Amino acid sequence: MGLDDKLNNAATNHLGAAKEGVGKLTGNEELEREGQRDQAQAKLQEAGGKVKDAAKGIGTNFRDAATKVKEGFNKD
Repeated sequence: MGLDDKLNNAATNHLGAAKEGVGKLTGNEELEREGQRDQAQAKLQEAGGKVKDAAKGIGTNFRDAATKVKEGFNKD
């Protein structure tokens, strides 16, 4: 996940928390729910970014493992 994505998610999360807080203070349930949705969206995007980052490493790990196995067979 890039820095821009991380900053955007953090901003969305904080803005959502602020909306939720203002909604609670003013009794505005719609604003409160909107803030909760914003926070949930930020968390989902963050989780998706983590999955994407983890998937990048899997390909490298498989390639390295395959190379080691191949080198092991070629030594004989």
